[in-house]
Amino acid sequence: MTTSLDLLKQTGTVVVSDSGDFESIGVYKPQDATTNPSLILAAVNKPAYAPLVDIAVKYGKSKSSNIDEQANFALDRLLVEFGKEILAIIPGRVSTEVDARLSFDKEGSKAKAKELIALYESVGIKKERVLIKVASTWEGIQAARELERDEGIHCNLTLLFGFAQAVACAEAGVTLVSPFVGRILDWYKKSTGKTYEGDEDPGVQSVKRIYNYFKQHGYKTIVMGASFRNTGEIKALAGIDFLTISPSLLEELKKSTEPVPKRLDALAAAKAEPIPKVSFIGNEAEFRWALLQEQMAFDKLHEGIKKFAEDGVTLRKVLKEKISAA
Repeated sequence: MTTSLDLLKQTGTVVVSDSGDFESIGVYKPQDATTNPSLILAAVNKPAYAPLVDIAVKYGKSKSSNIDEQANFALDRLLVEFGKEILAIIPGRVSTEVDARLSFDKEGSKAKAKELIALYESVGIKKERVLIKVASTWEGIQAARELERDEGIHCNLTLLFGFAQAVACAEAGVTLVSPFVGRILDWYKKSTGKTYEGDEDPGVQSVKRIYNYFKQHGYKTIVMGASFRNTGEIKALAGIDFLTISPSLLEELKKSTEPVPKRLDALAAAKAEPIPKVSFIGNEAEFRWALLQEQMAFDKLHEGIKKFAEDGVTLRKVLKEKISAA
């Protein structure tokens, strides 16, 4: 039986699993996988992952005598242990996120990215199989530019909601961007009180515009739609470069046999209604002003950073408790 998930893959879209629960990832045969602090936090208290937590706690205790430092070391190791296990299941790459509290710290983001890559290499994982996730702030984008150019570290620019963010990422030469479809929809539903479906979904429209712009202007940056609320959003973007999808929506697609026609392709995007080229290279003030004009993007970026940071703090607290008990 050919499922909707099979049909989605046949459109040329690379399917990515958006989960920290690696026990479920292999079922859907994605090429890549993405994680974030919220997903790891949701998985970490499950008994199946206790051995990974034990490894992280032991590592943290070996690196410092200060419990706060131990928790920081343990968290980095935990992220890498999850990534390592995921990479044993998938053929492609895993995305691992830099501490959201560094979202406005270019040098801090670069340093943490290099630490994570070094940790991956210490457990036998080459940097080519890892994407470092950085928030799409001005500082995050500049950090990613330098990591890609100077270190050969590939980056996934996350918490991307606005056109200005996408343009700046493409100009920085980042490997991949993750525009958040569902969170854009959430903002518009709350703001307008309306319901949206299919091509009328503002999250879908935003990602299509980014995709068309990249193809029209020859940018190589991969567009990976993320944060979906329903399979309708996914189907409306069939044919896009990548889609990262939660296990629950992957399961819906796997159980369905409804058709998934190709909706996007690079050739059609290149010939679509031209989108004038804009640039933010070396112009932080213009980027910040453009982001401020996109109220939804401004709101959701800062809300997302705050949520990921809070979940990261909670995860450290869990690890501190386990270190104290060890």
